[in-house]
Amino acid sequence: MINIVNMNRGQWLDAAAALALLHVRAQTLYANVSRGRIRARPDPEQPRRSLYHAEDVRLWAQRRRGQPRRERVAAGTIAWGDPILPSAISTVAHGRLWYRGQDAVQLSERADLEQVAALLWELPAQPRSPPTARHTAHTTDGGGALQAAYRELALRAGRDAPMYGRAATALRAEAVLLYAGLSHAILQAIAAQGHPRARTRRATSPLHIRLADAWRQPRAADAIRRALVLLADHELNASTFATRVAASTGAALSASVLAGFATLSGPMHGGAAAAIRALVEAAQATDAERAILAALAQGQTLGAFGHPLYPDGDVRAAALLRRLTVPPLYQSLRSAAQQLLGEAPNVDFALCALAAAMRLPADAPFVLFALARGVGWIAHALEQRLAGTLIRPRARYIGAPIESAQSERVPTNRQMNAAVESSAALRR
Repeated sequence: MINIVNMNRGQWLDAAAALALLHVRAQTLYANVSRGRIRARPDPEQPRRSLYHAEDVRLWAQRRRGQPRRERVAAGTIAWGDPILPSAISTVAHGRLWYRGQDAVQLSERADLEQVAALLWELPAQPRSPPTARHTAHTTDGGGALQAAYRELALRAGRDAPMYGRAATALRAEAVLLYAGLSHAILQAIAAQGHPRARTRRATSPLHIRLADAWRQPRAADAIRRALVLLADHELNASTFATRVAASTGAALSASVLAGFATLSGPMHGGAAAAIRALVEAAQATDAERAILAALAQGQTLGAFGHPLYPDGDVRAAALLRRLTVPPLYQSLRSAAQQLLGEAPNVDFALCALAAAMRLPADAPFVLFALARGVGWIAHALEQRLAGTLIRPRARYIGAPIESAQSERVPTNRQMNAAVESSAALRR
């Protein structure tokens, strides 16, 4: 018998009922809660147990029984004439991440971010780190890395020429200067935030060296280099899509990248590190298993584990974690998640573990993510603008009923006279 609990905001199922509808193991149910696919809440009668949103469970059960694939749904809604955006920049295939046909994990063994930028932006084969300082729009006046990035990009967006109608060579040259200013502004913010006497390298030094110096952790340089390479691009995630939408209108390159930054700032994207730190603190107060179960009981999305594009585990996380001495608390969470959820850590977890292992500041995961993904945003902005198409999705209207076209037509004189005669006849 399926136990459905009626509450103020819909119907909820206990675990046994949800599992009966889904025909899956408890691990799979927990994994879908952690990914945000199924909402959960504590049982008011037994707070240590969870209830699961009946409609979420029903929809997920339908998908498992062969409902229309996401790609087919997207094909009818995402854009006029271009339902799925073509891109030659990156893809996830066969459980691996590829940059223009090259394995990103293998690149992370030997390349730095500047070399990856040259690959993704299609620059000459011999890359050099851009001279940032003399191209920066201004110096930082306080605030964190995110604020510094916003200021830098906003000032440039207010004066830079649109991309529309410009040659590829001019746009690529502008990309080098734009990223130089962005990275320099963030490095300045790091120095102002607590390391004012940090040793600074010349602007032509690789970015991972300059970041390690700014954080006064030179031993972290190689781990930072690997992270930057692995995070440079990841298909059409939310921030990259926002960047491409802006670029498709012909907006300035800086304005397009600013759209990506604004999207990255959300807690469900670049802000995932804060939730992971909260999970770590909860595990420290109790233990890893209890922390995960408590988060699931509260209906929280565990953004630290699992990734839809990597059913066998996020290869970026694996590449980073195997080069680290993972702190014991993170290792406990990793093991508990594998046991309870059947999920491996993703790159957000790996970034937080890297920051803890290398004694980097709390905002280091975001800084690494933003600086790395900025390279990808620029690549996508260039590709979208040179494609020359506007991204313009259609909406599937679900609002109040609208009148039919027939009822909106203005009646002719003949129709009005007939209506008057009919009305008079009824009165008689």
